[in-house]
Amino acid sequence: MAATVRRQRPRRLLCWALVVVLLADLLALSDTLAVMSVDLGSESMKVAIVKPGVPMEIVLNKESRRKTPVTVTLKENERFLGDSAAGMAIKNPKATLRYFQHLLGKQTDNPHVALYRSRFPEHELIVDPQRQTVRFQISPQLQFSPEEVLGMVLNYSRSLAEDFAEQPIKDAVITVPAFFNQAERRAVLQAARMAGLKVLQLINDNTATALSYGVFRRKDINSTAQNIMFYDMGSGSTVCTIVTYQTVKTKEAGMQPQLQIRGVGFDRTLGGLEMELRLREHLAKLFNEQRKGQKAKDVRENPRAMAKLLREANRLKTVLSANADHMAQIEGLMDDVDFKAKVTRVEFEELCADLFDRVPGPVQQALQSAEMSLDQIEQVILVGGATRVPKVQEVLLKAVGKEELGKNINADEAAAMGAVYQAAALSKAFKVKPFVVRDAVIYPILVEFTREVEEEPGLRSLKHNKRVLFSRMGPYPQRKVITFNRYSHDFNFHINYGDLGFLGPEDLRVFGSQNLTTVKLKGVGESFKKYPDYESKGIKAHFNLDESGVLSLDRVESVFETLVEDSPEEESTLTKLGNTISSLFGGGTSSDAKENGTDAVQEEEESPAEGSKDEPAEQGELKEEAEAPAEETSQPPPSEPKGDAAREGEKPDEKESGDKPEAQKPNEKGQAGPEGAAPAPEEDKKPKPARKQKMVEEIGVELAVLDLPDLPEDELARSVQKLEDLTLRDLEKQEREKAANSLEAFIFETQDKLYQPEYQEVSTEEQREEISGKLSATSTWLEDEGFGATTVMLKDKLAELRKLCQGLFFRVEERRKWPERLSALDNLLNHSSIFLKGARLIPEMDQVFTEVEMTTLEKVINDTWAWKNATLAEQAKLPATEKPVLLSKDIEAKMMALDREVQYLLNKAKFTKPRPRPKDKNGTRAEPPLNASAGDQEEKVIPPAGQTEEVKPILEPDKEETGTEPADSEPLELGGPGAGPEQEEQTAGQKRPSKNDEL
Repeated sequence: MAATVRRQRPRRLLCWALVVVLLADLLALSDTLAVMSVDLGSESMKVAIVKPGVPMEIVLNKESRRKTPVTVTLKENERFLGDSAAGMAIKNPKATLRYFQHLLGKQTDNPHVALYRSRFPEHELIVDPQRQTVRFQISPQLQFSPEEVLGMVLNYSRSLAEDFAEQPIKDAVITVPAFFNQAERRAVLQAARMAGLKVLQLINDNTATALSYGVFRRKDINSTAQNIMFYDMGSGSTVCTIVTYQTVKTKEAGMQPQLQIRGVGFDRTLGGLEMELRLREHLAKLFNEQRKGQKAKDVRENPRAMAKLLREANRLKTVLSANADHMAQIEGLMDDVDFKAKVTRVEFEELCADLFDRVPGPVQQALQSAEMSLDQIEQVILVGGATRVPKVQEVLLKAVGKEELGKNINADEAAAMGAVYQAAALSKAFKVKPFVVRDAVIYPILVEFTREVEEEPGLRSLKHNKRVLFSRMGPYPQRKVITFNRYSHDFNFHINYGDLGFLGPEDLRVFGSQNLTTVKLKGVGESFKKYPDYESKGIKAHFNLDESGVLSLDRVESVFETLVEDSPEEESTLTKLGNTISSLFGGGTSSDAKENGTDAVQEEEESPAEGSKDEPAEQGELKEEAEAPAEETSQPPPSEPKGDAAREGEKPDEKESGDKPEAQKPNEKGQAGPEGAAPAPEEDKKPKPARKQKMVEEIGVELAVLDLPDLPEDELARSVQKLEDLTLRDLEKQEREKAANSLEAFIFETQDKLYQPEYQEVSTEEQREEISGKLSATSTWLEDEGFGATTVMLKDKLAELRKLCQGLFFRVEERRKWPERLSALDNLLNHSSIFLKGARLIPEMDQVFTEVEMTTLEKVINDTWAWKNATLAEQAKLPATEKPVLLSKDIEAKMMALDREVQYLLNKAKFTKPRPRPKDKNGTRAEPPLNASAGDQEEKVIPPAGQTEEVKPILEPDKEETGTEPADSEPLELGGPGAGPEQEEQTAGQKRPSKNDEL
């Protein structure tokens, strides 16, 4: 009995574990019923959502526009976002922050910081002493980092999405420029964390555009590779991307379409903003020339005037894209002086001539990185708002040598739609058609370390080694493992960027530090002392370049191996439970993993990467885990990387070691004992060969970030709290404005109602004067002291006025409802009376209602009539200014009581079965009457020629009292041959229901 209990206990634990897993999945799905994407541009952003019943759709903001300015206005007591902030840019340019994404991940000595100061001199940038980055200083009390400002924008985008979806949203996919390095990507993730968003992925905007293009042209993709070039010139930068589309065979879904990023070229400062700044400078020069003799100030020294000129330059650039010339005009540009000047497209092109010369640059970079020629490109597609400038299209068309440029994609919304499709694919709440995405690494990453080598006997020197971790244009997400074979003590290694020779000198300065991280390992020597009899397999460092393109060091392990004899030991209950759950969700475990529970990662397949075969004796060996996407397979889902690696890595591990399969066979048979047949005794007597046992020891890791230190946790918490306080203040402000508007609207509406006839009819002159005086006093208070009143004070004032006018409004509302309610009551009473009369006319034989039921209904009808007449008479005696006794709610209650009684009887009649009719005692049937029509008699069947009709006599029933037929008698046919006239009459009566039956 005890053995049975022990066998059942693991099964119960397994059932509870499965229930917990299913509940966790259900809770996760309930929180992610809607997902969003944010296409963060330099000038504006587009937000898209996916929710049940609503496919991919662009979110409309509060002004019903499809794109929202990325602008924030910060004051002491208020904050504006989106279009409201863009409107404040002219009134308060110093407090209005724009184009701040250019400062993400940049330190103070970066050229982009100096460029931002020259473009927007009205902003005061101060240095953050901890990270050597910049901060916006609006006032001594208001200081914000670029990450905090971006967090405000992301939080605002989520509020727009939630209002549009009418449900909370936490999961998002955010687009970033393809040229963002590690520091810039981490800055975006920190901003999203401040906003409380769960980032499913940071997707490159060029990849999102390519995904949107492929999703809507899925049928055109086949096994033949198609090379498409996307030229994206936005407001702040330009990116050229070469994408290859073709169908590939995947393990999960068979043949599926795939896009692969083959080449990328970019220019960080080439975009529509630079064109607008050139136009702004031209307009400022024209305005100064017009006022040259008036000894006026330079317009460039006035921030408001420059903000007006920038807005006019933006409009002018758009108009000149479709017209040869246009008149620029601004009312009251400075010192109440109007500005008006004519600008031609030729002048605009001359101002931006050097910018147009840089248009072919990204195309050449993309072709070089893809190792392609223009002949291999099938089509060039324009993306981004700045590509609408005619000169840009002219220069680009000449550079690519095509007949025409493709404009068959939404240049503004393609990235947002592709990102939201990826968000739906990553979310657990939606199932989309698979589309394999293989993004490319722009900046290579390598590992550098130094070791001692003995060149000659007794002569030792240091040798510097480099191993490429992630190569340029290599696919990601991807995991890599580097094995250090000859270290037995603590050591350091460095993670840096690789060869960046494809960047120009200015781009290298903008890029920032080329050193990423220094890794210090602690505990290597202790691990060797812990396993002195084991053979060292090296120090393994596991790296992960995730879906967002962010590099992380997952763990560092010291791996040891030895040969042990397999001894049959009974596994514990928890071990069996863990193995069973792993087999259900992870695909099973190998024998090595069972020997050492901490060695689950060693099941991952590792294959030597580039460079390891050329230098086998080197101390650092690079290996690639099974999760790296192969040429013919799709990238694994991000939610289960380790499980996929374990499933794919088991078989290759068995192939590498010839002893493993033999060592595992007896173990597998032993595990199958409880379910299958017991192994033969002969097999137990055979000697079991020795097998390899791996032991893994975790190594302590200390990271020193070199490119840009991340925000400390306490600083990040303060930033999160700061943004939450601002959001709470905005909500309180909206609530106060809503209360003030409600109070003001109530005052005006009530003052107008006091002069309407229906309100004067039910109120006295004294009552109206009292209400009018109170309304006037509140209106005066609102004008004089309302600006400093709190939300509670405004709500109290409104509640006081509503209480004063409650009686007047109630009397008017009741008189409005009387005609409709009384008419409905009269109709119900009439119909109920008719129903009662009809019910009493039903014959006793067919009656379905009891006398008590009909009496009850009659009583309710009479009581309702009596109540109505009495209440109307009493109401007629009261003056209109008094509280009425005839209330609409009482009329509705009487109608509900009467309708309940009628419905009860109707339902009873509907579901009551008719009573069976008694048969004639002698069992005979009456013949049809003489005047019966032919239709009332059944048609007589004429037998075929040569046959005579057999007429059987009607048999007497055995029991006359009951009138039942004997078992061996023929059934009677009503209306058939031999039927009497009385029976025929009865049959006809059954076919024609009476009027009472119909009722």
